[in-house]
Amino acid sequence: MGRRKKGQDVDGWIILDKPADMTSTQAVSAVRRIFDAKKAGHAGTLDPLATGLLPIALGEATKTVPFAQEGEKTYRFTVKWGESTDTLDAEGEIVAESDVRPAKAEIEAVLDRFVGEIDQIPPAYSAIKVDGERAYDLARAGEAVELAARPVTIHELKLLDAPTADLAVFEMRCGKGAYVRSMVRDIAAAVGAEGHVAALRRIRVGGFGIDAAVSLDELTEMAHKGRAFEALCPVETALDDIPALAVTEDEVFNLKQGRPIVLLPRQAQELRAQRRPREIAGKDASKLAVAMWGETAAAIGEARAGKFQPVRVFNLTPKRA
Repeated sequence: MGRRKKGQDVDGWIILDKPADMTSTQAVSAVRRIFDAKKAGHAGTLDPLATGLLPIALGEATKTVPFAQEGEKTYRFTVKWGESTDTLDAEGEIVAESDVRPAKAEIEAVLDRFVGEIDQIPPAYSAIKVDGERAYDLARAGEAVELAARPVTIHELKLLDAPTADLAVFEMRCGKGAYVRSMVRDIAAAVGAEGHVAALRRIRVGGFGIDAAVSLDELTEMAHKGRAFEALCPVETALDDIPALAVTEDEVFNLKQGRPIVLLPRQAQELRAQRRPREIAGKDASKLAVAMWGETAAAIGEARAGKFQPVRVFNLTPKRA
């Protein structure tokens, strides 16, 4: 007999405000311990020096992680002019220095060239794999890391403040795969300066916002008072922006057996009307919808040819309105 996985069945999302000097994996482990949850994961890595929004999925919510990862992200970050580092942030060794301190007008004049679909070279100190090895492992070992430019989408990039000649504060709204550290490197090059990320905070991931986030200290205190579950958001939270299909109890039974259900002409037409281009994990997801039994997600599936075929089934206790 296989060993039974330790922990409790806990399903939902914790919208964590990650502290600095903690890896995303450490944050997930801390939340998992608080809930004694069997299964946990996160929707998008934050660097140890970064703070802010880290959506953590527990139990059945881990099945919706790809949807959260594909959502837009918003970052606020501070650039310190005068020094570039090998890691492109405050943790690294200084590799170049300059007396250039760009004025606000000079900075704003170059920002438009970084908006839209652009080619961006990821940082050498990143989790991207090179011949099976993590780039940051190779870089830390002293090897030269050459990463190819990748297309990323930057929806908005603006200068929020320049509190001193040495510092500039930005906000960036972007798609999956964009690196703030690379953006800072490229902005610095565009204004003829040296610079690195001095502070970084993520304030939005898809439908998750920082206003709804809870700190580890707050979550720990809630747990001591037996109230940790009050911070748990529903599994369906990550699926708010995909079409929903209302299903019956009998249809839920069929979906959980992996069987398709027949769509009424009206249902098929409504789902078609709500389609939009979407990719999840590199695959076309424009025909996906979530089957809802009341307020509870029963399955994620694909609507085509008058049927709804389940691709991911949830094992959740129905919530009654």
